Amino acid sequence: MKPDDATLLRSLLRDCRLLSLGVLVEGEPNVGLVPFAVGQSFGTLIIHVSRLARHTRGLGDNAPVGMMIHLPETAESDPLQIPRVSLQGKVRMPQPDSSEYEDCKRIYLQKFPQSSMTFDLADFQLLELELMSGRLVAGFGRALNLNADHFRELC
Repeated sequence: MKPDDATLLRSLLRDCRLLSLGVLVEGEPNVGLVPFAVGQSFGTLIIHVSRLARHTRGLGDNAPVGMMIHLPETAESDPLQIPRVSLQGKVRMPQPDSSEYEDCKRIYLQKFPQSSMTFDLADFQLLELELMSGRLVAGFGRALNLNADHFRELC
């Protein structure tokens, strides 16, 4: 991966706050918009979601997920040139009494301290999304296919 591509990908994963999340719910596609934090190794994203949301029903252990993260659009921007990354991965469910859960919770709350109250609500769960592959679009005609190694290289 070129240094400019790595810088853009690192920025999208670290600095953006929302991702579009695509899952299957009862055999039908469903898309949600959720806050996320990047995990310690850039190989995972951390989300904290309510079980009341329809998209959460598609987030079982090892369930496949599709994601999209992009920079903001403006009226002056060319939609084809908006930097973005589409991602494919699978769900991991850290156990609430594990050190992995505590690490994910700490990382998530560092990015979203206002979410601390939701950790006391029974309907919320903390999940890791393991990044398996993706496609980085840095602008018109500038795209790169990604695999799990690309994410680990960002550290």
